[in-house]
Amino acid sequence: MTTSEGRYRRSASAVGRLRALVMAACVATVAQGLPLAAGVAGATVIEPGFQVSTIFTGLDTPTALAFAPDGRIFVTELAGRVKAFDGVTDTTPTLVADLTTQVHAVADRGLLGLAVDPGFPARPYVYVLYIVDAPPGGTAPYYNDACPLSPSGAKDGCPAAGRLSRLTVGADSRMVGPEFVLVGGSFWCHQQQGHAVDDLGFGPDGALYATSGDGSTATFTDWGQHSGAADAIVSPNACGDPPAPAGQPLSLPTTEGGALRSQDLRTSGDPAQGSGAVIRINPDTGEAMTDNPLVGNGIASDDRHVAYGLRNPFRFTFRPGTNEMWIADVGWTTWEEINRLPDTRDAVVENFGWPCYEGAGRQPTFDSLNVNLCEGLYGAGAAAVSSPYWTYRHDAPPDPTRCSNGGAAVSGLAFAGAPYPAAFHGGLFVADYAKGCLWALMPGANGLPDPGNVRTILTAVYPVDLDIGPDGRLFYVDIANGSVSRLDSFGGNQPPISRFSATPSFGPLPLVTQFDAGATTDDGPTSGLIYEWDLDGDGLFDDATGVTASWTYTTSTNVTVGLRVSDAAAATGTSTVVIYPGNRPPTATITSPTASTTWASGDTIPFSGAADDQDEALGPSNMHWTVVLHHCATITQCHEHPQGAFSGVPSGSYTAPEHEYPAYLEVRLAVTDSRGLVTTSSVRLDPQTVDVSFVTQPAGLALTVGDGVVTGPATVTSIVGTRLSVTANSPQVAGGTSYVFQSWSDGGPVSHDIVPPSGGATYTATFTSGGPAPVLLVVGNATTLGSGDIAVRSRLVALGYAVTVVDDDVSSAA
Repeated sequence: MTTSEGRYRRSASAVGRLRALVMAACVATVAQGLPLAAGVAGATVIEPGFQVSTIFTGLDTPTALAFAPDGRIFVTELAGRVKAFDGVTDTTPTLVADLTTQVHAVADRGLLGLAVDPGFPARPYVYVLYIVDAPPGGTAPYYNDACPLSPSGAKDGCPAAGRLSRLTVGADSRMVGPEFVLVGGSFWCHQQQGHAVDDLGFGPDGALYATSGDGSTATFTDWGQHSGAADAIVSPNACGDPPAPAGQPLSLPTTEGGALRSQDLRTSGDPAQGSGAVIRINPDTGEAMTDNPLVGNGIASDDRHVAYGLRNPFRFTFRPGTNEMWIADVGWTTWEEINRLPDTRDAVVENFGWPCYEGAGRQPTFDSLNVNLCEGLYGAGAAAVSSPYWTYRHDAPPDPTRCSNGGAAVSGLAFAGAPYPAAFHGGLFVADYAKGCLWALMPGANGLPDPGNVRTILTAVYPVDLDIGPDGRLFYVDIANGSVSRLDSFGGNQPPISRFSATPSFGPLPLVTQFDAGATTDDGPTSGLIYEWDLDGDGLFDDATGVTASWTYTTSTNVTVGLRVSDAAAATGTSTVVIYPGNRPPTATITSPTASTTWASGDTIPFSGAADDQDEALGPSNMHWTVVLHHCATITQCHEHPQGAFSGVPSGSYTAPEHEYPAYLEVRLAVTDSRGLVTTSSVRLDPQTVDVSFVTQPAGLALTVGDGVVTGPATVTSIVGTRLSVTANSPQVAGGTSYVFQSWSDGGPVSHDIVPPSGGATYTATFTSGGPAPVLLVVGNATTLGSGDIAVRSRLVALGYAVTVVDDDVSSAA
C-alpha cells in the first residue's frame, strides 16, 4: 500500500488503518553504530540470587572473549592486540599477537571478532576479524589509525576492507609464524567508518561463521552518495557499487551503494561482498562450505553467504543443541532487532530487509528515497523478508524505569543453562550497551525465548560481548572499564559481597592506612559476618579481624591488601585493593585544547600536555591520550564511542567527526607512573551548532531530515559542517490530497545532502497537488453497504479522498 492509494476492508481495524493513512508519523530517534564505550558505573544486580565478579582488569579497550578447550582464555583489544590468560585466576596475560599496524582502529573499526578452534590445542589456531588500515588492496599501515580529510577537503570516509585471519599459537600462548589470511582482498569493502566487521565464531557443525555491518554511516542517509573524492587518498565509488563502475559517482534511484550494500545478494552487477551479511566458511581455506545453499549457482562470490539484509550484526550465538543462529542487529532510527536463522545449513538464504526494512516495517527514510532496490523488495511482498524474532524501541526498552530511554545498541547474546536456576534454562541473555542493561528473555512453553517475559538482571553494565564459560556461567567484556566480569548465581544462601576502602592508599613513608569494610553487603544480616584481613600482602588472611583495621607500611613496595568475609554458613567473598607506600600519583596536565574550544565537523583539534611526578621523572612514554565522542539521545542521556587512542606522545591532533546533534567530544590524558598509579585529566569540547529551518509549500507536508521525519515548518539543530540528508517525501497524502515534489529552494533534487552555513539557513520544498487521493474501500457487498462501511466512506470523503467501493469477491479475484 502506498501513501496515495489504500484498500480498506470492513473490519474492526478499519478505523485504525484510516488513522494510519491520514496522520503523519514523527519519529525522534538516535542513530547507532558500533557500541564502543559508555559511562562507567558498578553493575547493579536487579534479579535476586545473582552476583557479579570481576575476573580480569587492566585491559586496553577489550572487545571480545573466547574460551579454549584447554582452559586458556583469549581476549582481543580494539587496537589490534590478542592476549591470553591461563585461566580465571591468572592476573598477568600473555601477549599472543600484536596486529596494531594492520588494524584500522578508529570510530567503529578495530579488532572486533575472535574465535578459538574447537580442536585447540591439537589444532592450535585462534581466528581474528578486523578492518585493515589501508584502502582495499592497499598495504597497512596507510591511515595510521586516523581517517583524515582528503586533500580536496572532502569528508568521504576511509575506504577499507575486512580481514579474517588464522593465528597459530604455541604452548607458551605466543603466536608462532606469520598471520594466515583466510578472507581478505576487497571482501567486506567498507566506505565509511561505521558498522564494521563484527563477530566470529564456530557453529555446532564445525563451520566458521562471521558477520559484518553494512560499512555505511549513521550520520546521514547513506546510499553511497559520499563515496570518495577524486584525489590521492580515495576515489569516487571506491567499493565499485553498481550501477556505476569504481571511480564514478552513484545516483538515485539506481544506486546500490552505502547501506544498500546489505542487499548485494539480490543484484548481479557486483560481487556480493559480505556487507550486512552472515558468511559460513571452511576454517582451513576461508572458502565457502561445500554445502552452502548458493554453491554451484554460477556466482562464486555469493557462495559464502547464508543470510543478509542486516545493518550491524554485532554479535551472534547458537542455541545449544541446534543449528539456530541468533543475531543481535544494532538498529538505526527506532528499532533494535534479534534475528533468528532456524538452520544455518538449510537451503534458505534469509533476507532480513535492511535498509529497506527496520524492525517489522519499512524503514521510513529509505522508503522515502524510492530507490529501485527497496521498491523491488516492497513489491515482492512480506514473504521476501524474514521478520525479526524480537524488537524493542530505542525510546521504550523492556524496563524503562531502570534502563535508559535514549539510544540503544544490542551488544551481546548468550543462552542460559546450568548452573543458573532451572527457570532460566533455555532463556536468552541480551545485553544493550547504550541502555546499560542485561536482560533475560525467559523460556516460553515452546522452549524458545519468550519476548513477552523479559527480566532485568543487571543495570549500569556495558558489555560488548557475552560468552558462556566452560562451567556454564556468563562472562561479559566491559570495554569502558577494561575488564571481564562473570555473572554468578546462587540458589540458596549467597556469599557476602566484600567491599572496603583504604585511606590513604598512597603517600610518604611511614604510611599509616585505615581500612573500612562497612560497604560489605550480604543477603542476610551483616552483624554476624566474620572479617579477615591480609594487610601485608602475603596471601594469608591473618593480620586483623573486624570491620575496620589499620596497618603501617615502611617500605616503598606495592602491597595487595585482601579482605575475606564469611557468613554463618561459611560462604565467603573476597576483594583486594593495591596500596602504594612511598609513592604519590603523577600529574596529568592538558594544555590544549581548553574547555572554551568548540569544534565543527572536519576541524583539526590539536592536543598537548605534560606528565609530571614528585617521585620520578616521567615523559611521553607515560602518557596515553584518548578522544571520546559522547553520542546523546537527549542533552542528558549519552553514551560513549572511542574515536582514537594515542600512546607515548606529548601532543598530536584529531579530526572532528561528522555527527548528529546532540553530541560532544572529550579529550582524556592518562599518566601512569612506574608503579602503576594513574591520574587522568579530561576536557569536554562542545560543538558549534546551527539551527536549520525547513518549510513546505503548502505547509504541513512531511520531509525526511537526517534519520527522522518532520512536518514543515520545522527547525532542526545541527553541528556546523555536518551533512544533513534531506528528502521531500513524494508522493504523499495530506488532507485527502496527494502531493508530488516539484523543487527545493536550493535547487537540489528530491533527495540530497546539505551542509548548512554556520549562520543558519531556510530550505523550502515545493509540492504540486495531484488532486484527491484515491482509496479503494473493499466491502462484502458493494450494492448494500453496512453502517460501518457507510461511516468509513463518509469519513474518507470528508477528508477529501476519492473513494471507490469494490466488492470483496471482486477484489480477491483481482
